[in-house]
Amino acid sequence: MTIVTVALAALALQGSVLPRPSQEPVVAFVDVHVLPMNRDGVLDHQTVVVRGNRVTTVGPVAQVHVVAGATVIDGRGKYLMPGLGEMHGHLPNPGAGAELTENVLFLYVANGVTTVRGMQGALAHLELKARIARGELLGPRLWVPGPPLTGNAAPTPQIGRRLVEEQQAAGFDHLKIHEGLTRETYDTIVATAKRVGMRFAGHVPDSVGVYHVLESGQASIDHLDNYVETVGGPDSADDARIAQVVTATCSARAWTVPTMALWETVLGTEDSASLAARPELRYVPQAWRTNWAQQLAQLRRSPPPPKERIATLALRRRILKALQNAGCPIAVGTDSPQLYSVPGFSMLREMRSMSAAGLSTQQILREATWDVARYFGAEQEVGSVGVGQRADLLLLNGNPLSDLANVGRRAGVMVNGRWLAEPEIEARLERIAAAYQ
Repeated sequence: MTIVTVALAALALQGSVLPRPSQEPVVAFVDVHVLPMNRDGVLDHQTVVVRGNRVTTVGPVAQVHVVAGATVIDGRGKYLMPGLGEMHGHLPNPGAGAELTENVLFLYVANGVTTVRGMQGALAHLELKARIARGELLGPRLWVPGPPLTGNAAPTPQIGRRLVEEQQAAGFDHLKIHEGLTRETYDTIVATAKRVGMRFAGHVPDSVGVYHVLESGQASIDHLDNYVETVGGPDSADDARIAQVVTATCSARAWTVPTMALWETVLGTEDSASLAARPELRYVPQAWRTNWAQQLAQLRRSPPPPKERIATLALRRRILKALQNAGCPIAVGTDSPQLYSVPGFSMLREMRSMSAAGLSTQQILREATWDVARYFGAEQEVGSVGVGQRADLLLLNGNPLSDLANVGRRAGVMVNGRWLAEPEIEARLERIAAAYQ
């Protein structure tokens, strides 16, 4: 049975779209400070009205009338911003089970992540995406890739061509480029992707190299993959080499998804006991925690030595800052759940790591919201707080522009028009934690 046949059969079992209620609910955030994110700064003392799953009004509190029967949320002293976009997330494997899958989806939503670009897909994720879109499951909007295109999966150009055609026919949103591809196979995948109209993103295969990937039109390079090697490594990198690859990246309009926090775990010196003390690990299965501890132990036994690892981290920050200074497009992604990177919670850790590289708070917040919309060409749909936008919103108890830590001080989350107040979020998180004790 082909990948297309299986996909169509899975979609056929999903049922019809649920009818919308005749009167859509109205929610009003009254006297709130708004971070629109498609422009800098804050709009003070605003009322934001949501009808159904769309923002219908944004205006000064004294000028906006709230209709009778609306759910009113007191926004005094609070800050309303668009939901966050996780641009390198992994969904549970199809065999993970419904409970784990739904818990992972909730961890994203609980942290204000209302969009996830998946980077390792399967047919079951297409059904998951459709169920979320219909309101049958609570979760972020998903952009689903096909299974990774690796050297093992696509050992020849002919197989690479076939896989791209099958993934496009199955309805996947984009292709995940992975390691091990030969240059000939990569070029065939690229040509086929362009012919069938599919975006391709992800890694830089060693045999292909950064410059050829950029010339080929890859949409994003994740993890700053191969950049350190391209500029000569921590011992040989200089401003000229960095400037050369940065110029090529900007010219290609390729996005960077740096996953800095993950690489700080991989290359850093923090031990498993310290990492295991992170409070968000309560919300993932013990099996994940055990596996992460084993992975970390193996990494710590392997070269390079600590001094070289720390130098590599410093070089990664230097490259990222150079990309930002040059105006290359950047988006926030975490590779969760990988190695102590917990879905949703990892976003704030990634933002802090980007801040440590020298990026401003305004830049980082924009890259987690408005720039996600720009990547998908969906500026009229998501990424800002404005009339006509999908109601994916994050309400905070402090100004995130003043302190990134305020991104974690939730008062509530709205995903596709559904309002989740903080007590409801905390209650669900406690149930998840109790299940994993």
